[in-house]
Amino acid sequence: MPDDQPTPAPGTESADAPAHDRDAGPAPGDLGFLGLLATGAAAEDYERPVLLARAEGASAGRLAALERAKLLALRVRTELEDRRRREAELSALHATAHDLAGLRDLDAVLRAIVRRARSLLGTEVAYLTLNDPSVGDTYMRVTDGSVSARFQQLRLGMGEGLGGLVAQTARPYVTDSYFHDERFRHTRTIDSGVRDEGLVAILGVPLMLGSGVIGVLFAADRRERVFEPGQIALLAAHAAHAAVAIDTANLLAETRKALTELEAANEIIRDRSAVIERAADIHDRLTELVLRGGGVRDVADAVAEVLDGEVEFADPERAPAAALDRSRADGHAVRDDGGTSRAWGSPRSSGAGSGGEAGSGGDWVAAVGAGGEVLGALVLRGRPMLDPVDQRILERAAMVTSLLLLARRTAGEAEARVRGELLDDLLDAAGRDPRLLRERAARVGADLDAPHVVLAARPADAPTAGCAGPPPPDGADRRRLWSAAAHLAATRHGLAAVRDGGAVLLLPLGPDGDPAHTARRIAARLRAALHAPVTVGASAPVPSPAARPAAVADAYAEARRCREALGVLGRAGEGAAAADFGFLGLLLADTRDVDGFVHRTLGAVADYDARRGTELLRTLSAYFACGMSPARTKDELHVHVNTVAQRLERVSRLLGPDWQTPARALEIQLALRLHRLSGAVARDTEE
Repeated sequence: MPDDQPTPAPGTESADAPAHDRDAGPAPGDLGFLGLLATGAAAEDYERPVLLARAEGASAGRLAALERAKLLALRVRTELEDRRRREAELSALHATAHDLAGLRDLDAVLRAIVRRARSLLGTEVAYLTLNDPSVGDTYMRVTDGSVSARFQQLRLGMGEGLGGLVAQTARPYVTDSYFHDERFRHTRTIDSGVRDEGLVAILGVPLMLGSGVIGVLFAADRRERVFEPGQIALLAAHAAHAAVAIDTANLLAETRKALTELEAANEIIRDRSAVIERAADIHDRLTELVLRGGGVRDVADAVAEVLDGEVEFADPERAPAAALDRSRADGHAVRDDGGTSRAWGSPRSSGAGSGGEAGSGGDWVAAVGAGGEVLGALVLRGRPMLDPVDQRILERAAMVTSLLLLARRTAGEAEARVRGELLDDLLDAAGRDPRLLRERAARVGADLDAPHVVLAARPADAPTAGCAGPPPPDGADRRRLWSAAAHLAATRHGLAAVRDGGAVLLLPLGPDGDPAHTARRIAARLRAALHAPVTVGASAPVPSPAARPAAVADAYAEARRCREALGVLGRAGEGAAAADFGFLGLLLADTRDVDGFVHRTLGAVADYDARRGTELLRTLSAYFACGMSPARTKDELHVHVNTVAQRLERVSRLLGPDWQTPARALEIQLALRLHRLSGAVARDTEE
């Protein structure tokens, strides 16, 4: 073939070309292009085969064929580069999906999404917004590469700015110069934030879950830039993975929250089950206690074991006053704030008469009562806090305690009637056989051979009653007074009866042998039981009621006089005996115990004279006879005035510093006169 004959490009030879030209194979230049493709040479290296052929003087046809081969090789090179780039992008997406799948915390997932978006597109800034359905807008959630605080706090309304438009339409939007792009609805807030950040080129793609948009993923630069379709597709694919990762993180968070709530619910169920079992246990135990005739102490011990504290039953006067009143008014167990409390018994001690200690704040008090009457309280110590079920257990125990007390009271009322009938016989039938009286007293646990005291009690605001017998039906206070008096008689091994609009008690005299002290103590007990003042008068001791039944009636008359005297003197609601009224006691006392009055008033001085041989009584008589003048007294006694002063000082130590007050001085002068009269009578008798 002549040299000037053009050579067809590879793959374009004509059918009429000589066979030896078609079968000769590729020219050397063609093999060079294949080598360049194989080594991944730069684009400018593809000019070298053409230049070499031109330098060797190749024909025009040959040069044209090489030019066509070069263009084809460059096109193949571009395709290979695109494939390699897509392969790298796919690898990056796969790595991103793998990384996101390993994250469980939502914040960590969002930060990873934004960092990887910035890395994939090589932008200066990347950020992500999430939709807020409650407000109807989208807000900035995570940024990477941002430096503006205002930008990081942006909120975009639906349709506002590029991001608002993406969130509204669920389509990607891109701009190479945001501020010059009129497709977006610019607002002052959004533009100010974007301007503070210095962004120019922005690409935004939606984060889709199903058909809904949950947010927008952005990549942006601070200079003009054209985002190619492949980059838009890449960010969109990354956003698809990101949406799945966000949904997975949200589901995991919701699952963890649900598991936490389930664990809390299970814990509550376990606690409630334990509480219910504890309540059922105490219910069964209290039922068993009632059926087998248990007492108040048994109830307190059972509740203490179940509630893991210390429980006692306290009488009304020993329970914390304020807490008892609140519990009685509310009908529930209440916590004692420690503000106002009466003395009450030590832990684990039940019943009246136990030692007292002040109630401490933090105790729980449940009133024990029936109708309008307070019978006492259950006091729980050692449990500052109670849940409602434990509180209900304490209230149920208080109810059972009230039932036991009422049952005991019912049995006691029958016994009280026996006691009342016996006391009525002592008051009304002085000629009863002492032997029969002793037998009847023994049946109710009373010992009528021991010293006793008679007490007459009546509500402080009640008028003087003139008739005997039980109180009228509308006398609620008197009925409670009788009930409380009968209870005191039963617990103190005495007798009680209703008489003269009040109650009369025959009680053993205490170890101190002081009727006045007994009267005050009984007045306090009755006041606590009735929540109202009660006046109590006491008689002188009755040595043996069984041996001298008539003495009981006389003693009751004396107790009544003392009670009436308290009312006349404005001391209603107190307790007293004849000895408390001084020389007035001589008028009130049935025995007219002159010697007792003299001894109570002057006994200390008389005993001193008897032991020492002094003349203190004579000095006292002269002192009062001389108008309480030491100077005239020394003339009367023919002693030095210092001797008078020394004797009077001794009298002060024996009688107390107030012996010269008008009231004491009057009693002392009366006692001195009675002492002289009794001495004169004694001398006349001897003569």
